Amino acid sequence: MTKSLRATIATPGGKAPYVRRLFATIADRYDLITVLLSYGQDRRWKRRLVRLADITPADRVLDLACGTGDILFETLHRDPRRAVGIDLTHRMLVLARQRNRAHPPRPPITLIAADMSVLPLHPASFDVITTGYGLRNVPDIQQALHEIHRVLAPRGRLLSLDFNRPANRLVRTLYLAYLSVVGSLLGLVLHGDADTYRYIPESIRTYPGDQGIARMLENEGFREVRILPVLFGLMTIHMARKV
Repeated sequence: MTKSLRATIATPGGKAPYVRRLFATIADRYDLITVLLSYGQDRRWKRRLVRLADITPADRVLDLACGTGDILFETLHRDPRRAVGIDLTHRMLVLARQRNRAHPPRPPITLIAADMSVLPLHPASFDVITTGYGLRNVPDIQQALHEIHRVLAPRGRLLSLDFNRPANRLVRTLYLAYLSVVGSLLGLVLHGDADTYRYIPESIRTYPGDQGIARMLENEGFREVRILPVLFGLMTIHMARKV
C-alpha cells in the first residue's frame, strides 16, 4: 500500500483528490493527532508562530489550511482588524465554528471553504498570512506561494509551520521510519486502517525541506526569508515578507 500511496501523491493530479479524502476522514481526530505527533508541543509552536507574526490591531490576518482553528484563534488575542480562516475540508470548518461559538467574547471571524492554491480573495487584501502544516499538503507548492504572494499587501508577512525533511540521510531515514511506525499504530487504533497516517512520512519524502521552501519563497519574490528550526530541525517555521 505504501508504494501505491507514494505513486498517488507523486503528481498534483493524484495528490489533490487523495488529500481531500484524507482530511475529510481524519477531521474529527486531527487535533489529537497533532498533539500526539508533536509530543504535546504543537500548540506551543503555534503560539510561537503567532508571536513572531507581530500582529497589530491594524492588521488583516489570513490563516490558510486553518483546520479547527488553532492558529486563527491564537491570532485573535492580538486583536487584528480582520481575521479569516480558509480550509479545504468542510468538516474542519464545522469544528472551527463550534469552537468559536463556545467562546462568544472572541472577535468575529470569517471561515471559508476553499483551496489555498486558488484563493477567492482580492489582491493585497491581507497584512499577515499564517499556515500550519499547509504547504506540504498542497499539490503544487509554487502555485500556493504565488497565491499567497498575490493576496498579501506590500510589506505583508508570511509565517509557515510544518514538518521538515532533514537533509542528513541517516536522520531522515530514522525520522521517516519513526513516523511510519507511529502513524500505522495510530491509524489502526483511531480508524482501523494502518495506512491512514502513513501519508505524513510519504508527504515528507517529496517535500523540498526547509532550504527548498526558502528558495521557492525567494523565487516567488519574497524577501527577508528566515528559517527557524523547531524540535532540533525536525520541524520548521518559515518567515518571509512581500516587498
